[in-house]
Amino acid sequence: MKKIVHVSLICVCFAIWQSNQPVLSADTKPKLYDESADGKKQIADALLIAKKDNRHLLLQYGANWCGWCHRLHKLLETDPEIHSKLTADYVLVLIDVNQGHNQDLLRKYGEIASFGLPSIVILDADGKVVTTKNTAELEEGDHHDPKKVLSFLNKYSPNK
Repeated sequence: MKKIVHVSLICVCFAIWQSNQPVLSADTKPKLYDESADGKKQIADALLIAKKDNRHLLLQYGANWCGWCHRLHKLLETDPEIHSKLTADYVLVLIDVNQGHNQDLLRKYGEIASFGLPSIVILDADGKVVTTKNTAELEEGDHHDPKKVLSFLNKYSPNK
């Protein structure tokens, strides 16, 4: 009888603890990408800023369900050195490509359609492609390597 009571008590305690834990799902992730935005308009608006401020555009193609997209965005936002470089030299544009959205822009930049998500295109202030990047090359294990990301941003900065 004692064993049954102990097991039951453990199960009850676990159930109470578990009910207080936040449930994470695709619905609770923040929406990084505007699923209704016209990517061409996003780029046109960003080019006006880039031209005025002598910055490049960093187009990040992704989807709200994409875990790697969220990881990269979090790194861009939270790493002080990366965030400083990004805001000084780039205009970040998050372009949704979920369920065929903005596919014409993926095709426009050729090879990025085969990269997976997130994918990056850097444009100069005139809208010309500077480079494309398969962000898998910036990964290290289960995250994007801050040194690789910063090196990439430095390499293609308009203010080298």
